[in-house]
Amino acid sequence: MTQEKVIVIDFGGQYNQLVARRVRECNVFCEIYSYRTDLEQIKAMNPKGIILTGGPNSCIEEDAPTYQKELFEIGIPVLGLCYGAQLMQHILGGRVENAPVREYGKTEVFLEKASPLFADVPEKTICWMSHFDYISQVAPGFEITAHTADCPVAAAEDKEKGLYVIQFHPEVLHTPEGTKMIYNFVRNVCGCAGTWRMDSFVENSIKEIRQKVGDGKVLCALSGGVDSSVAAVMLAKAIGKQLTCVFVDHGLLRKNEGDEVEAVFGPEGQYDLNFIRVNAQERYYSKLAGVTEPEEKRKIIGEEFIRVFEEEAKKIGTVDFLVQGTIYPDVVESGLGGESAVIKSHHNVGGLPEHVDFKEIIEPLRDLFKDEVRKAGLEMGIPEYLVYRQPFPGPGLGIRIIGEVTAEKVRIVQDADAIYREEIANAGLDRSIGQYFAALTNMRSVGVMGDERTYDYAVALRAVNTIDFMTAESAEIPWEVLQKVMGRIINEVKGVNRVMYDLTSKPPGTIEFE
Repeated sequence: MTQEKVIVIDFGGQYNQLVARRVRECNVFCEIYSYRTDLEQIKAMNPKGIILTGGPNSCIEEDAPTYQKELFEIGIPVLGLCYGAQLMQHILGGRVENAPVREYGKTEVFLEKASPLFADVPEKTICWMSHFDYISQVAPGFEITAHTADCPVAAAEDKEKGLYVIQFHPEVLHTPEGTKMIYNFVRNVCGCAGTWRMDSFVENSIKEIRQKVGDGKVLCALSGGVDSSVAAVMLAKAIGKQLTCVFVDHGLLRKNEGDEVEAVFGPEGQYDLNFIRVNAQERYYSKLAGVTEPEEKRKIIGEEFIRVFEEEAKKIGTVDFLVQGTIYPDVVESGLGGESAVIKSHHNVGGLPEHVDFKEIIEPLRDLFKDEVRKAGLEMGIPEYLVYRQPFPGPGLGIRIIGEVTAEKVRIVQDADAIYREEIANAGLDRSIGQYFAALTNMRSVGVMGDERTYDYAVALRAVNTIDFMTAESAEIPWEVLQKVMGRIINEVKGVNRVMYDLTSKPPGTIEFE
């Protein structure tokens, strides 16, 4: 049976991935494609519905991203959001103009008439607006279904043709009824059955891997993070000992993490696979000696990983497949899916070992978002502590240490971070905060401990809440928890006499501390 899907056409909207996630939460598979994707290609995918995203442009300007008018004539329901709404109206003969009053933020929306899109939505509801143009006149055949105090067309529809426009963002949490609206579109308007489930995804993926690999040999770079661990387990369940996992311990992991990874995947672990652990700590520390610039540190750590991995691969000999823990945001952000993201180098999408002899790459998670990867991991029986492990950058603690990386600094940040994570868990906050960790600043200052003066390092604690890791706000951690963490770090971690809490949001800062 062909899998039903909804396609998101991306016009550069910052929430493109969020739209796809909301559709998947309705148990409907969803993929993101750039507005440059040819209409014939879209039709060949036979989608049950199409959603047009927001975007930073004005559709009435020359050279603005656009699409063929035929998209709205193929008989597939289309929902336009924000820029997508304005573009649909502009193409079909409505009028879009610069708004006399720009709307941004939480806004009250008033529903004017019954609409399949607003089934079970109250007549007055709050939504998230973000636009400087507005639809001043709807296209022929459309009826206005909602307005705000300053926006005459907050929503409109041509029900007969299955065309719907919404001026606000239903995909964000600031629109409380937004998930219901997306559900109404994909399940009721598009007629999707909602049969996309994680258990069937795991089962089908294992079958497909088994078929693809046959009796071939497979090599996997295991970092111990969620993505590579879930990918490795999926392969192990499919092909067992045909899989070899190489785990490079670069000495920049969190406290005891190398041993934890070995306990799960090594000879005493629960999975039937070949496991190689490479203890390359000293090699990394010598390469990083004297290096202080963050990007240079990242480059050295990434390149050294590839060299170590190549050396191990050569010992194994020819392999048929290389496994990568690429997930869907990696694919989109590397310019291979949607339109909006800045293309960046990513160890899961670029930077493949040059001298490893393999025929093909297997990326079993490339269609999944992070929360879906975690669901897949639990479905396959991976321990919870590993599935819910905090996000961790490829270069590890190398970028959570400001300035030169040394074994002593690594010990300090490992110990401080372990205390912080332990106390966050003890306070029951470990699942409610998006990401949290300790970093080591390059600042030293005078302190007094007992009767002695000290001249030691300051540790910075970071904790943020985020939906998509594109933007983030610092988390409000109870004062008594921070006080306890501070006390323990200063008393238990040699070399630290000061603890600070980082309040910076993203933007202007980054989530990581480098």
